[in-house]
Amino acid sequence: MDAVRIYGGNRLCGQTTIQGSKNASLPILAATLLIEGTCEIENCPDISDVYHMQRLLTSLGCSVEREGMLVRVNTEGLSECDMPSDSVGVMRSSIMLLGALLARAGSVCMEYPGGCVIGARPIGLHLQSLRRMGVVIEEQPQGFCAEVTRLKGAVFRLPFVSVGVTENLLLAAVLAEGVTVIEPAAREPEIQALCDFLNLAGARIEGRGSDRLVIHGVEKLRPVRFRVPADRIVAGTYLCACMCTGGSVFLQDAPVQDMESVLEHARRMGASIDCAEDGILVNGRAHAGRICVLRTGCYPEFPTDLQSPFMVAMALSGCRGQIEETVFENRFRIVPELAKMGADICIQGNTAYIDGCRRLRGAIVHAQELRGGAALVTAALAAEGTSIVTNRHYIDRGYEDLVLRLRELGAAIELA
Repeated sequence: MDAVRIYGGNRLCGQTTIQGSKNASLPILAATLLIEGTCEIENCPDISDVYHMQRLLTSLGCSVEREGMLVRVNTEGLSECDMPSDSVGVMRSSIMLLGALLARAGSVCMEYPGGCVIGARPIGLHLQSLRRMGVVIEEQPQGFCAEVTRLKGAVFRLPFVSVGVTENLLLAAVLAEGVTVIEPAAREPEIQALCDFLNLAGARIEGRGSDRLVIHGVEKLRPVRFRVPADRIVAGTYLCACMCTGGSVFLQDAPVQDMESVLEHARRMGASIDCAEDGILVNGRAHAGRICVLRTGCYPEFPTDLQSPFMVAMALSGCRGQIEETVFENRFRIVPELAKMGADICIQGNTAYIDGCRRLRGAIVHAQELRGGAALVTAALAAEGTSIVTNRHYIDRGYEDLVLRLRELGAAIELA
């Protein structure tokens, strides 16, 4: 049962609570390796990517327990620095364990991470940067081994903004000797959450939320209890689903402050958006006939992770739209699948030109990655007839109980 069957045409109405952020949870769980003792991570989403991270931590000798949305990680038993290839191979974010393990244990061996089809995301910059902190790295065809006596602070002038490299250098730098400077640093809310977690544990990180981070190395961090913020990408996906079905949904706990660009583009497309302290009310019934042009980029620009759901909304707008993808070179994999449903989308280089229609038709379509899979479900919700979206395991990587939550909002959807 690795598929979802959707009977399209129902408007989504009601309220749903936005889960904790996947992209914040993973580096925070990796950061627990820096701390001897037990950390408690609240609002940690119950998704497969988090499960794989928990499994990696367990394989290293840590004790990991889940109680509802609370995850406890005790690292006192840390004994291994070699990560199992089956988990590393399916999850790209396993690379962020590298900086934390080098800071805590001084050595690590791992295969090259996998789990990504939307772009190359080479790890060369990770390894190059860690070498500048004194790490000796021996690369082999299938993986590498890294070793260091103690990490040394360094000044980094990165050739481009990278969320993963920023995370890895943060994790390496907090226990390093001396001062580390990262610029341009990624400014994503998930980076800010990682800084908050580390500072709460006793790190000295300056520049949170800016493109210049200064980390003063400390000798030790202390165990903490920390709450993961809500997932802005999940909130944006439900927002698009509401727009596409012409529904009205309150997104409880949606992180309004982190979604400015997303909300601005939704309003341009005709959606009614009302923001409150505890969430966002979306009314998508006016969504039609509005031209929209968007360009993805690093935060605070429009997030590449919401490019696919917004493509679906544009395809249903009855008007022309245009999307320029500047982050990942292979993020238009959803286009042939949407074409099966009647969408008219033309790709030229890194730009998609959408000739919007008023309705899509049901079809059997195949998810090939996380966000594209969720976007196909969104398209199916609005389509006439029945659709089947295969490869549900991609969607499960980042969306908690998607079928149940959509059903509670009035969708006719079931596992298939």
